Amino acid sequence: MPDGEDHARWEDDLALLLEAARAAGVRAMEYFCNKPDVWWKNEGRSPVSAADIAANDILKSALLSARSDYGWLSEETDDDPERLSRETLFVVDPIDGTRAFIAGKDQWCVSAAVVHRGRPVAGVLVAPALNEVFASRIGGPSLRNGLPVRVSEPNGERPLRLAGGEDMVSRLDRGVLGALGTIQRIAHVPSLAYRLAMVADGRIDGTLVKVNSHDWDLAAADLILANAGGGLVTLDGAALTYNRPEVRHDVLCAAGNAWLGRLISASCDLAGH
Repeated sequence: MPDGEDHARWEDDLALLLEAARAAGVRAMEYFCNKPDVWWKNEGRSPVSAADIAANDILKSALLSARSDYGWLSEETDDDPERLSRETLFVVDPIDGTRAFIAGKDQWCVSAAVVHRGRPVAGVLVAPALNEVFASRIGGPSLRNGLPVRVSEPNGERPLRLAGGEDMVSRLDRGVLGALGTIQRIAHVPSLAYRLAMVADGRIDGTLVKVNSHDWDLAAADLILANAGGGLVTLDGAALTYNRPEVRHDVLCAAGNAWLGRLISASCDLAGH
């Protein structure tokens, strides 16, 4: 657990993240529902819009001008291996949920985190189209619009609200879930970071994450979920490590800590999905 000096440092970083992410959100909203230019990357698999680039420029300028000794990892910036030499770095996704953004849907957010020694210590999600801001730092609460949030605690008295692809949810071991009840599969949430925030604030009970999510999708939401009483882990139950040479992750589970272990056990057949 960080000492008092570290807490003050991460509190300052959290304030910096909030200011920068809000500014990036304001800029992105200028493009929202306004037909921004769009092109494709990763051999045509991933869209990127002019709004992504504009928001990224704001984040990079604001954050690195304030913390020039921090490294940088962003979905919309060419990866620089020099980040691996930095103990602390910013990990950002200027618009998590770009497909939704382009389609005029409101479930997208600006995701920004500070990662220190492989783990997030401050993180924010700004969802301007929804008027929602999530924020947390290590050792503190998780807040949505300034109010504390907490994961749900399934008890079998209602269906288990679980987000994830049908191909994953259908393969869960229902016997392991047992008394937790039947599963209500939640409709697709286009922003992974926002979906994890929905677990953190109890709107859904858990989610399964397909292979090939990235550091920038996860880092801020990981901390927000952890401080709300939940966890985001591998199928082995391990916490994630960020700022590795490989920024992609395998299949993941996220839920409140009280039943996360059971979800992991029920997911044993999902490797590679």
